[in-house]
Amino acid sequence: MSDVAELKKLVKDLQNVATNEEKVSILQILKKNFQVNEAILRSRAGLAVGKLRTHDAKEVSELAKEIVKKWKNEVERAKGGSGGKTTANAKSTAASRKPAASAAGPGSGSATPASNGKSEVRTAKSDGVKISVSGDITRDKCIELIYDGLACDSAAPTDLILGRAKGVEQAVFAQFGSSKEYKGKVRSLFVNLKDKGNPNLRESIVSGELSPEKFSKMTSEEMMSEERRAADQKIKEENLFKSLGAGAQEAETEGFQCGRCKQRKCRYRQAQTRSADEPMTTFVTCVNCGHKWKFS
Repeated sequence: MSDVAELKKLVKDLQNVATNEEKVSILQILKKNFQVNEAILRSRAGLAVGKLRTHDAKEVSELAKEIVKKWKNEVERAKGGSGGKTTANAKSTAASRKPAASAAGPGSGSATPASNGKSEVRTAKSDGVKISVSGDITRDKCIELIYDGLACDSAAPTDLILGRAKGVEQAVFAQFGSSKEYKGKVRSLFVNLKDKGNPNLRESIVSGELSPEKFSKMTSEEMMSEERRAADQKIKEENLFKSLGAGAQEAETEGFQCGRCKQRKCRYRQAQTRSADEPMTTFVTCVNCGHKWKFS
């Protein structure tokens, strides 16, 4: 079996296994036994491993982060150490170690990609991409914003990212035209794309899994990572408990069992949080450990 075929088989297994132990086992093989090129990095193999960087199990997420970093470094080294950001630096290894100076232009001072060992955040400027495609300065700036959001931690080619950015901007413009809503939507998309805790959103757009048209119509809530959505839901529930607790009379009961400490001494109250023809919601607080839950 060839390396590519074996890699694809392992990635398929990675997506189908049920336990974290199995995921870790496959990830360890991927980390040790495979070197990748740019095409593999931005294929389903790269996307599948990249998605695991936000996995609930720390061992899985940390290993996935290590693999993605290792693969990106290998791809950048294969390009001559410059990360493929410019073409003018391909003359020699020495020149390829100074991509920032040639890409930034004269008089740019220290505004160069880091040579201090830190991971560089890609932007249209650092990639040497000059966006002038629509004939409209505002639209070109919006394309650049979306490019920056998509490229920040990607190893995909500049042409691919630019194509995705153009597609997203065009879809937003088709909805709103030249209006305040257009600018506001682009800013909202950019903010969500730049969220460090949501790499899957960027990867799904760059890979083509999520179309520019669908992405352009998503709300901020729909763009959230699962972790952020769960955290927000927890905050909403806690705030609901607090708001209902203001002046609300609670009764003590032993009719409920706490799922955390298994004690039965609880306080509860009921409120109509939905339409009148639906059951009331019961809010319960464990007297012993303070755990809260609700049900209808």
